[in-house]
Amino acid sequence: MSGFEDVREHMEVIGAEGAHIGTVDRVEGDRIKLVKADSGEGHDDHHHYIPRGLVADVEGDKVRLSAKGSVVFDLFEQEKSGHPLDETHQ
Repeated sequence: MSGFEDVREHMEVIGAEGAHIGTVDRVEGDRIKLVKADSGEGHDDHHHYIPRGLVADVEGDKVRLSAKGSVVFDLFEQEKSGHPLDETHQ
């Protein structure tokens, strides 16, 4: 078991329930940037980011998040709108 510092390019990102979320493009600061083409249907025209705080574990070539996929996809929408953590979601 490892942490955020072990996240590398091309790792698979999975939700707490094991659902595929995306593939790591790279780490930017305290966020994981996902590959555009692997960000889910309807989300492949822009990058999405996963905050460091959602990373529960890094094992082998997988990054497991502490949130279920549906929650993470909601955060994607907030990124898309330009308000990842606006005042109504803090």
